Amino acid sequence: MAELMVRDGTWTFDGDVVRIVPGRERGVHKLRQDLGEFTVPLAALAGIAHEPGRKGGRLRLRLRDGADPLLQVTGGGLPDEANPYRLTVDTGRVDVAEYFVDAVRQALMLEQIPDGPAGHYLLPGPSVPLSAAGVDGVATFDGERVHLEWRWNTSETKRDWGPRNFALNELEAVEWRAAAGLESGYLRFRTRGATERLKPENDPNSIELWGFKKESGTTALLAAAVAARLPHPSAGPGKSLPAAAPPTPLAPAAPLAPTAPLPSAAAAAEDHDALLRRLRELGELRRDGILTEEEFTATKAAVLRRFHT
Repeated sequence: MAELMVRDGTWTFDGDVVRIVPGRERGVHKLRQDLGEFTVPLAALAGIAHEPGRKGGRLRLRLRDGADPLLQVTGGGLPDEANPYRLTVDTGRVDVAEYFVDAVRQALMLEQIPDGPAGHYLLPGPSVPLSAAGVDGVATFDGERVHLEWRWNTSETKRDWGPRNFALNELEAVEWRAAAGLESGYLRFRTRGATERLKPENDPNSIELWGFKKESGTTALLAAAVAARLPHPSAGPGKSLPAAAPPTPLAPAAPLAPTAPLPSAAAAAEDHDALLRRLRELGELRRDGILTEEEFTATKAAVLRRFHT
C-alpha cells in the first residue's frame, strides 16, 4: 500500500483503487471539501504524474475520458485549485510522492488498463441531495428531479416562467460552463428535443454563473450528479434513459460472490455502475462500524474482481 498524507489531503493506493480524502485546511478549495472522500478504481485511470516545483510540486491523476461525470460535464473548466485529482505536495514528502507514482504506474502496466475513452462512467458522481446557487437562481437535485427557483434579480423572461421542475427522463443533457471574460457561465438543463439556445440570463432552463467563487463550485457538483444519472455521452443522442432503481441495501455479513459476466455491453455498463455504488456502500458500512475490517476486505476483493470480468 502507498499513502501520501499532506496538508492538502491524503491519497491512498491499495493496488485496486486510489482513495482520495481532501484536506480540511483553510486553503483547500470548497468544491473539493464538498465532494468529500471518494475512491477511483484503477480501471478509470489513464496515468499519474508528479509535477516538481520549488515547494514540492503537485501530484496529478489523469482519468480516462468519460470515466468521471464531474470531469465530463465541466470539460476541463475547473480551476486547478478546485480539481479533486490534483494534490499539492509538501517539500518533505517528494520522495513519498514519487513512490506513490511508481506504485500506480506499475499497477496500470500489470493490469494492462487501457488509457482510451471509457464507454460508461466508472465513478458514481457526487452524493445527493444537492443544492447549488448561481447569480439569479438556486438549483436543487434529489436524485430524481431537478428544481429551479429564481432570485429577486432574475430577468423578467425567467420570472414569467416561474419555478422549473424536470424529471430525469425529461432531460437530454446537463451543461456547465464557467464564465470567461465578459461572457457569463451557466448551469443549463437541456430538455429532450430542445433546439433553441438562449443566453443564460434569459434561458428558463439555466442558472447564470459569474466567475468561479468558492461558493459557486457546488453548481459543478450538482451538474455532475445529474450527468451521472443520464445516459453516458458515448451512447449518442436520442437514447432513452434507463429506469433508475434505488441501491439495494447491503447485508453486513454477506460477502459478495463473483458472478458470470453479463452478456451485453449495456448490461456490463449497468453492472459496473452497480459495483461502484457497492464499493461506496462498503466504505460507509466500514466507517459506521457495521462491517469489520476483515469483512470489508473480503467483500471489497470480491467486488473488485468483477471489474475485470
